[in-house]
Amino acid sequence: MASPSRRLQTKPVITCLKSVLLIYTFIFWITGVILLAVGIWGKVSLENYFSLLNEKATNVPFVLIGTGTVIILLGTFGCFATCRASAWMLKLYAMFLTLIFLVELVAAIVGFVFRHEIKDSFKNNYEKALKQYNATGDYRSNAVDKIQSTLHCCGATDFRDWKDTNYYIEKGFPKSCCKVEDCSPQRDADKVNNEGCFIKVMTIIESEMGVVAGISFGVACFQLIGIFLAYCLSRAITNNQYEIV
Repeated sequence: MASPSRRLQTKPVITCLKSVLLIYTFIFWITGVILLAVGIWGKVSLENYFSLLNEKATNVPFVLIGTGTVIILLGTFGCFATCRASAWMLKLYAMFLTLIFLVELVAAIVGFVFRHEIKDSFKNNYEKALKQYNATGDYRSNAVDKIQSTLHCCGATDFRDWKDTNYYIEKGFPKSCCKVEDCSPQRDADKVNNEGCFIKVMTIIESEMGVVAGISFGVACFQLIGIFLAYCLSRAITNNQYEIV
């Protein structure tokens, strides 16, 4: 059992660790809110792009939303554990942080390894969506229209991609290819945008996903600090039999 003098010496250290861990946990909780917001933003803003990748890609925003929610709950638990100065709760908090860090690390590695497949997948699915395009409004056709009208582009590589489609043979270019709003391009190439959508979409995805990857990487690295602080505080409390009166 630790002597009273030893306890008096270590009490300020433990109090300091508690204060720092509380500040960390609050910031960690805020990062959960940010990830949740990024996931919701990605679902709303990038849904058209994800829908033309593959079915699994559409789950990316939900993964971020889920991760953000878990971090918010875990941050709340960490705050409670720190205030209670419970050694076993702090160890559990550190363990959860470690698990989340490992999951994020694996996800980052997988994303980096398969990053080139995103381009090929999008281009192939976009060309497939053009061939199956119809004006009645299935989700792929809606995605094509949204992308073309928003980015002022036409086709995958360029506007000539449409000439191989059944829609073009029957009706000509879709209105989403128009240079000006509400035109009737039919087969008049002068009225449609000449640039293809592939390069423009890849530029947007790379820039937006760069933001998402940067935030996720920052959160993952930030967790290492929390793991260290929670472990140190738990060890100090256990070794010195520290109790809050």
